This record gives sequence, C-alpha cells and structure tokens, in this order.
Amino acid sequence: MSQSSAPGPSEAQDCLFCKIVAGDIPSRTVFADEHAYAFLDIAPWHRGHTLVIPRRHVLDLVHGEPALADLAPAIDTVSRLLVDRLGADGLNLYSAAGAVAGQEVFHLHVHLVPRYAGTPGMRALFDRDEADAAALDAVHAQLTGSS
Repeated sequence: MSQSSAPGPSEAQDCLFCKIVAGDIPSRTVFADEHAYAFLDIAPWHRGHTLVIPRRHVLDLVHGEPALADLAPAIDTVSRLLVDRLGADGLNLYSAAGAVAGQEVFHLHVHLVPRYAGTPGMRALFDRDEADAAALDAVHAQLTGSS
C-alpha cells in the first residue's frame, strides 16, 4: 500500500490497532469514548506510556479523513490522568506519520509518555522501560483504580 492511498477493507481487518479496538487482541484500557481508545503500550518508553488511537481505521495524521480533533478530548483526559495518578513530572506527546518518520503500526496513534525527574530531556524519551506483564498490570491498576 502506498503511503497516500486509503486502506482497503483487508488492510483495516489486518490492522493490529483495529483488532485491539474490536477486542480481538487484549489490551490494558486506560480510556475509551465513542471516538477514541487509549491503552498502555506493551513496550513502554517510560512508565505509563499510553497510546491514544481513533476507533475507526485512519492511516496516519496526514492521510485519510482527519481524526486528530476527534482524539483531542481523549488526549487531554489521558494526559492529565497520567500526570495525576502516576506522579509524572512532565509528559511528551508524539506521533509519527509514515515509515520514514518512524511509524511502525499504520493506524494513527498518539504516544503519551509520562516523564519523570530521574530521566529528563528529549534524548531520554525513547529509552525503553523494561516492563513485564506484572509491571504493566500494576500501572493499569494505578490508572484505573482497579486491583
């Protein structure tokens, strides 16, 4: 598929994030509304790294029907939740459009990455947190108030 063409039905069916939204692949849901779905990244850059995606299949930020405005309320809510509940000292918002920009899953997604005083600065943004399932479950419980 070229970067400028719209996804066909099979591409949306094969999309990892569409399968997560459909419930075919489990996720640790942080927030959901009629337009957006937010869940913990399974390979977090930092503790609490969350992805916010549109429920409908959208290739990226610059191709297909615009969707960023639909995600804005979820981005705002989840950003505040991450800072408030995890005690983050800051937050990075990041999205890549196209393979050359580093996009790996071709469904629009916004990374919300809580930042902590011990690992400041842009150079440390992409350091992976060695989170296992138990660590992700603990963060999920802290964010959702579940045990």
